[in-house]
Amino acid sequence: MKIALIGASGFVGTAILKEAATRGHAVTAIVRNPDKVEKLPGVTAVKADVADADALAKAIAGHDVVVSAFNGGWGDPDIYNKHLDGSKAIIAAAGQAKTRLIMVGGAGSLDVAPGAQLVDSPEFPAEWKAGALAARDALAAIREEKELDWSFVSPAIHLTPGEKTGVYRLGGDQPVFDAKGESGISSGDLAAAIVDEAETPKHSRRRFTLGY
Repeated sequence: MKIALIGASGFVGTAILKEAATRGHAVTAIVRNPDKVEKLPGVTAVKADVADADALAKAIAGHDVVVSAFNGGWGDPDIYNKHLDGSKAIIAAAGQAKTRLIMVGGAGSLDVAPGAQLVDSPEFPAEWKAGALAARDALAAIREEKELDWSFVSPAIHLTPGEKTGVYRLGGDQPVFDAKGESGISSGDLAAAIVDEAETPKHSRRRFTLGY
């Protein structure tokens, strides 16, 4: 496949890049700094600004799918606006290019009780809240799309660096918990699930999650 990957040098993006390259796909890594993209077979780094929807649409045109691992920048005091504005530009660009979009969001928008989402719980870490709220609003924005073929991925509550095990379970709008009541996933398994969705779409116009 020809995959356009936005945010290919970040934590999640790097894992997706490695997984897609390992499977033999041709990946266009769309980033702010091409020098930060790992040099792998079949990978081409392209510099682009996610805020420029028209330029981004040209960069992703002709690809089978665009995967967005964009992040507004943890620690940035303006992360809410940067993440939401960037996400909306990505959605607009995918629409212009008529390219299927898989967008990676956070776990904050997952439902933990009737009418209650994780990001609204008192235990949710304050330092992650603005970014999580932006990702939730990005999900609301993509759900308003009438013609775009999209999927939205929320990882488990605890996303940690780690290799692919291939042993995990998929879910919908609620977190996937293990026998100990924990919701966790490795970056390797998250990447595998995303590339699986790119290869064989099972969640068209839906959000999904995963966990052990």
